[in-house]
Amino acid sequence: MGGSDVNLEMLERQALICRALSDPKRLRILYVLGSGERSVGDLADELGVSIANASQHLGVLRSRGLVDSRREGTTVFYRLAYPETMEACRVLRVILARQLAADGRLSERLGQAT
Repeated sequence: MGGSDVNLEMLERQALICRALSDPKRLRILYVLGSGERSVGDLADELGVSIANASQHLGVLRSRGLVDSRREGTTVFYRLAYPETMEACRVLRVILARQLAADGRLSERLGQAT
């Protein structure tokens, strides 16, 4: 087993996390949790979805190790497992902003060419 085996495992895990982040509702959940712990009910209200739907998305995020939970009586609270997750989201938003800016410049050039 060489270093490439570890690298492959890391890439596979990264792909699983990226799949978990591929849903806008799950991203919204992460942004909400980035400002602090929330109950499932609070998250559902904030997102405008049912508790069942919020729970389903939280289950995906939890299975990928992105969120942790704790129970207090009958209420389950969720929080980010790693605060660094929000830094990763911030970096992606910087890339997206640059892409949008580049797309805008391209659109302007195309508009001038006609």
